[in-house]
Amino acid sequence: MAVVIRKLLTIIEEQRIEGGAEVSPPLIKVAAVAVIKNPLVGKIGADLAPLIEVGGDLGVLLAERIFEVLPKSDVKSFGKSAIVGADGELEHAAALIHPTFGKRMRVPLGRGRAVIPSSKKSGGEGCSIDVPLVYTEALSVASHYDSMEIRVHDAPHPDEVVVALVMTNGGRPHARIPGLQLRDVKGQDGVS
Repeated sequence: MAVVIRKLLTIIEEQRIEGGAEVSPPLIKVAAVAVIKNPLVGKIGADLAPLIEVGGDLGVLLAERIFEVLPKSDVKSFGKSAIVGADGELEHAAALIHPTFGKRMRVPLGRGRAVIPSSKKSGGEGCSIDVPLVYTEALSVASHYDSMEIRVHDAPHPDEVVVALVMTNGGRPHARIPGLQLRDVKGQDGVS
């Protein structure tokens, strides 16, 4: 199924100072966002297969857009989110970002054992969403629990969905809470 994309955005956040101290190297968060027409609006209970297929395509498209800014080798954390417009179902957002999005997104990345964290909600134009982030190879790495807020000023329209993928080059600046440390990651199960 072909999807109508109204808008694509790439958002780059570069954090150089945190808590008054320099962040070196700077933490770079990159979000690739697509605003798409929801083909299942008005079809309550419809088969989600078309959105699941589109989700896989969006996973690849958004990952490739991020790699234009952040090299694959620099990617250390990731997350995904979707906001469905008022005329759609929350399940439409879930169909876009769950069954195939992550599987297909991992192909161009070439790795990513951890479960990709996600959030989804219904909302209107200018609605924000926090995209949760974890370390790509082990979701238990405490230093990489983070998020990035995404907002598109004119989306989603009632018949649209905003789909976002975020990747970063590191964890939180000056991270020091207890928990699994990068140096202790086994990288075998995506958790530890």
